[in-house]
Amino acid sequence: MDKKLDYNNKKDLSIYFILRALVIIVMIRQIFIGNWNNVFLCIFTLILFLIPIVIDRKFNISLPNTLETIILLFIFSAEILGEINEFYIHFEHWDTILHTLNGFLCAAIGFSTIDILNRKEVFHTKMSPIFVALVAFCFSMTVGVMWEFFEYGMDSIFRTDMQKDDIIASISTVNLEPNGKNIPVVINDIEKTIIQSKDKDGNLIQTVIEGGYLDIGLSDTMKDLIVNFVGAVAFSIIGLLYIKNKEDYKFAEQFIPVMKKSKNNDI
Repeated sequence: MDKKLDYNNKKDLSIYFILRALVIIVMIRQIFIGNWNNVFLCIFTLILFLIPIVIDRKFNISLPNTLETIILLFIFSAEILGEINEFYIHFEHWDTILHTLNGFLCAAIGFSTIDILNRKEVFHTKMSPIFVALVAFCFSMTVGVMWEFFEYGMDSIFRTDMQKDDIIASISTVNLEPNGKNIPVVINDIEKTIIQSKDKDGNLIQTVIEGGYLDIGLSDTMKDLIVNFVGAVAFSIIGLLYIKNKEDYKFAEQFIPVMKKSKNNDI
């Protein structure tokens, strides 16, 4: 079967259709219960599932079967399991695992992009292996930062909680320094925080947060960037070793997209 629709073997083709079928089943259920936000997420997931096909057809780039499968599983894990089935809440390290994997995958994509350009005859300057690895790392971190911008924007504009707030038991801030000096005041073992607000009718509302205060996304954002950094460094090192010795690190090819050979063999 042509690569336009499948992934060269029955196993990959099965994953392709099974994941899409599961998303459709979830979407139908969300329609019945009237959760239209989750219906949108399901539609968005189905659109994201088209990424490998678009890359293959429009950019003439072949994705290794392993990478293609991981991308599909990553999208499914983030949107369907993470958001709709609330794995982000029920499994403490779910978000950490996905952001680490994201850093690894984005570094692989950045690496392959530079490697593809490096092989083209139109480019007269050949980049050194360490420079290719560095660009792959920077590409991955840039994608990670842009995603955090997106999360912050969604939380600020649409009042979502993509950044996933944390309850923190200690703070260090100069805002509580009584004389207004640049001296941090440290408060440890915070037992609870009381928030007073008003509803639309002007009635007083008191919200109690047990165990500390509510950190609005900062800890989650920094943790995401740190694990993205770990994933990016991991693949950048693998990519560097692969360029220098492809026979010993041949497994890296399972994560590196390649440009298809043109008919006139100009690549």
